[in-house]
Amino acid sequence: MNEIIQAILQAVELITELDPELIRITKLSLYISLTATFIASLISIPVGGIVYYYEFRGKRTIVNLIQTLYSIPTVLVGLFLFLLISQQGPFGFLNLLFTPTGMIIGQTLLILPILIGFTITALVGVSTQIRELAISLGASTHQTIITIIKEARYAIMSAVILGFGRAISEVGVAILIGGNIRGFTRNFTTAISLETSRGNLVLSIALGFILLSLALIINLLLNYLQGKD
Repeated sequence: MNEIIQAILQAVELITELDPELIRITKLSLYISLTATFIASLISIPVGGIVYYYEFRGKRTIVNLIQTLYSIPTVLVGLFLFLLISQQGPFGFLNLLFTPTGMIIGQTLLILPILIGFTITALVGVSTQIRELAISLGASTHQTIITIIKEARYAIMSAVILGFGRAISEVGVAILIGGNIRGFTRNFTTAISLETSRGNLVLSIALGFILLSLALIINLLLNYLQGKD
């Protein structure tokens, strides 16, 4: 027990002293996950708006499929992408394997279903009167969708924050696509896994504290945005 307490105290010391390795891992993790969340948001919000607005055959099936992908294991996403970008895969020539760019693509694919699905749910919650009013005022389809998205902006922002939380805490894509290369693709989850297996609990606990702090910030932001709805 004393060893654990000592490791926790040393971990706090690492954080307060801004240990270079700790900072490097934190910066890389935030860069990859924030970039993936930004790209996924640019794709998912318009797609969610289109799926919500138009009625077409198979719409319910598509929505059900999107919702099913919410809980897809991260290792399966990593495996799928690995098969595509490995040297034997169709996109191997891009040399994306074991790079931060590859990890960004993997995390983007991972959170896309969540952002699309939650965007659709958020838009469904908007009063139909908003849609009818926009149409009656002569708004085009594009303008009407944008108006509805603006009405649901806080719920959509909550979805984006949830997507970021899913991205930064995943491990399957990070290991299979990133390869856990020190100073290049090593992020929170892969570093914690590796250092714990090595017996370096101090760094693992320090990284865990930072990841826990991010989870707390995410939760506070979600509570704030939900209070805005």
